[in-house]
Amino acid sequence: MQPIEIVRTDEVHHGSYRATLPGIDRAAELTWVARGPARIASHTFVPPEMRGKGIAQQLVEALIADARAQGFTIDPQCSYVEAQFRRHPEWADLLAELPS
Repeated sequence: MQPIEIVRTDEVHHGSYRATLPGIDRAAELTWVARGPARIASHTFVPPEMRGKGIAQQLVEALIADARAQGFTIDPQCSYVEAQFRRHPEWADLLAELPS
């Protein structure tokens, strides 16, 4: 997996992590929405031409790094992000506590 440049946007209540590759029109992205001290990871998209290169994983890892650095938790409502949390039990401390 080759590292890529990830551009973060943070509009306080929502944001994204985006990656572009030369020659590909649409960016890969992971979007989030704020809910209190948590960020809801709502959607991950990777264009077909970029799939299989570990790009979605790098987007999630950028979100994880920011959660550790900035102190927020993550509600993985996106199925890809949820699957990554299952594969990485060491991230369990970053899971948002959901109301009962």
